[in-house]
Amino acid sequence: MESHATEIDYEEAVKVSRMSSAPRVLVVCEHASNRVPAQLHGLGLNAQHLASHIAWDPGALEVAKGLAARVPSVLIAGNVSRLVYDCNRPPDAKSAIPEQSEIHDVPGNKGLTPFERLARVDAIYRPFHAAVSKAIREARDTVELMVTVHSFTPVYDGKARTVEIGILHGSDPRFAAAMMACRPDQSVYDIRLNQPYSARDGVTHTLDLHGPVNGLHSVMIEIRNDLIQTDEAQDRMADQLAEWIEDTLHALENGGQAQ
Repeated sequence: MESHATEIDYEEAVKVSRMSSAPRVLVVCEHASNRVPAQLHGLGLNAQHLASHIAWDPGALEVAKGLAARVPSVLIAGNVSRLVYDCNRPPDAKSAIPEQSEIHDVPGNKGLTPFERLARVDAIYRPFHAAVSKAIREARDTVELMVTVHSFTPVYDGKARTVEIGILHGSDPRFAAAMMACRPDQSVYDIRLNQPYSARDGVTHTLDLHGPVNGLHSVMIEIRNDLIQTDEAQDRMADQLAEWIEDTLHALENGGQAQ
């Protein structure tokens, strides 16, 4: 019997916005949406769960949009909940289609057949990363940097997180190190390298898949989501990140640290 997975309408899995005719930065937001196709019945979760961090990164898309509007950019955003498929995970990763997220079971992801898993890979993961690759090819003469934008919870596993902005790197640490060296003198934020996650946690798939092979600098920015809950806070964060990234690019160009 043919799997019901072929009947699921995933619609577009990715949205691409070219914000500049000569982009220097590729801004990526893998966890931009908490949308679950209707045929998956919310994966068996309630509305509160689907509005929470387990389904997406609240505030991240708005900051990514703001950043992309302030620096010459292409913006690539996921359009399906990471619970359906996490585009920052490779197809062979168990966490790509999680049966449990943090402490919450995800009933709609349990007992999937290989065919059903492959259907999600083909419908979500492959189009998303094809869009990233295409954006890089189309901007190959101008693009220098890929930035992925995420948010994280103030409390995880019952423990408060004091870090407010994390600067993460994958296999290429250069831009993250340069950003830490260029931290704004007057920043009010607790900024740390490779916190609250690092490459050991498997969170740098997009960076490593598209950055080094294309000669791009790359960095992941993690923002504690209580800092970006309002339009004003999101705009303020985008302002500060844009200036910080521009300063870092300038420092690399003039200080030789990128060599």
